Amino acid sequence: MAGGHGICFERFSKKMNYMKTKIIYSGLFALLVSGLLFISCSKSNSYNPGNNSPSSATVSIKNMAFNPISLSITTGTTVTWVNNDTTAHTVTANDGSFNSGTITAGSKFTQSFSTTGTFAYHCTLHPEMTGTIVVAKMPAGGY
Repeated sequence: MAGGHGICFERFSKKMNYMKTKIIYSGLFALLVSGLLFISCSKSNSYNPGNNSPSSATVSIKNMAFNPISLSITTGTTVTWVNNDTTAHTVTANDGSFNSGTITAGSKFTQSFSTTGTFAYHCTLHPEMTGTIVVAKMPAGGY
């Protein structure tokens, strides 16, 4: 009989070790999942108070059109027009505030906007090509 109890005790002990291991691994798994959920659900904030540099935006010139036709930006933003077309174009403000001159195929023109307002522009070589830049005040504290 004593031998029988020893076998039962060994089985019980192995089963307990198995259960403890299973509980430990389950706990570690739950901790890992909780950590991942916490990280993925936490609010991402890319605001850097030391980084108040103006942003940039791009307008593509292709297929005899400006894309996007209308672009909304904030003060301090620099816009780059890239001529991805096979012919030359210009970027000329209707009010005369900026003029690129001729932009050959593959070339670029940049313009910074420091004042608020709506700036309509066109291509003097192809007057049907028009676009608009809408400049709003930069929010307090920068970007």
